[in-house]
Amino acid sequence: MLSKLHYYYVSTVALAPFNSCNFIEQNAIQQLNNVIITPTLKCKQTEMEKNNIRNLSLAEIENYFQTKQQPKYRAKQVYEWLWQKQGLSFDTMTNLSKELRMQLTTDFTLPALTLDATQYSADGTVKTRFKTFDNYSIESVLIPTDERKTVCVSSQVGCSLTCKFCATGKMERKRNLTFDEIYDQVVLVNQQSQKVYDKKLTNIVFMGMGEPLLNYSNVLKSIERINAEDGLFMSPRRVTVSTAGVAKAIRKLGDDKVKFKLALSLHAANDVKRNEIMPINESNNIKALIEALNYFYKCTGNEITFEYILFKNFNDSIKDADELIKVYRQVPADLINIIEYNPIDDFGMIKPEEDVTMAFMNYLEKHKVNARLRRSRGKDIDAACGQLANKG
Repeated sequence: MLSKLHYYYVSTVALAPFNSCNFIEQNAIQQLNNVIITPTLKCKQTEMEKNNIRNLSLAEIENYFQTKQQPKYRAKQVYEWLWQKQGLSFDTMTNLSKELRMQLTTDFTLPALTLDATQYSADGTVKTRFKTFDNYSIESVLIPTDERKTVCVSSQVGCSLTCKFCATGKMERKRNLTFDEIYDQVVLVNQQSQKVYDKKLTNIVFMGMGEPLLNYSNVLKSIERINAEDGLFMSPRRVTVSTAGVAKAIRKLGDDKVKFKLALSLHAANDVKRNEIMPINESNNIKALIEALNYFYKCTGNEITFEYILFKNFNDSIKDADELIKVYRQVPADLINIIEYNPIDDFGMIKPEEDVTMAFMNYLEKHKVNARLRRSRGKDIDAACGQLANKG
């Protein structure tokens, strides 16, 4: 049982789609029926009394300007600043009069992320720490290659899943990120990519801090704004959402006919081992995840990828490879990413020797499994897979 319970308001938006979900905190799993948790934002009363303007539709902004006896086109100008011109403050909206900008500041908030720190890896990876309006820290990572520029975004402040190999899992989960905070990460790292590499972002992966499917509504709304013609207008096929495995939420993605790709962080191909390193498996076992992934694919036809970190003498044997192949054969997965482990504090495992890794890869290839070895990027600045913990 949990030693300390944290109570949250339940979002009516998130309540509707789910019959149940799993919420894990401090190495324990609490079954919650008929809810998906959305924590209240911890913000000052003065901020709560104002409305975040990015929660308003274009029609609602038009109505606002009508009450101010302003022409209708003002709403479109503001909306373009919010979603296309990346205006992160009212002061940047220079085609509005100073008086009108002051009025907007009086009536609304625009709680955008702010840059806190940036680190540059020897391999070209860039890690950025952002501050939220209520002074929490989150991290995003720009991962450059010759062919693409990918941003790894966070979906929560901290994480509740306590995966043993993940630095974020050792942090206390504070709250979900709002959809516009997720959107801001993409906007700001895109600007960073253009400045550093003279290239726009090509891909977005939800593989940063937090479990995206435990922030379901905000993640989907952020992707809608990223994909929208009046937003960033990026193809959903360039977006991948990674999950530790929330079976009911995976099914919900199928029901919602999402268009983005899905990655499952598997990391062990039998329940005994997966339970040991990923407590979420105790309530979302491999059989349930296989069924959910097949349902997702039946509903969407979207690409599915498995993520599998190799740990020395734990999941790196030929027997482990055989078990992984059996899971792979039961799902219409496009690819298995074999990932080099990046050490974190207080976790005793290390990566296997190179010959063991290659033997594992060769065995998968021999059995006609589409597998790719993903080397660490940014580990010298704690920006690699599983290392995000607001260091530096």
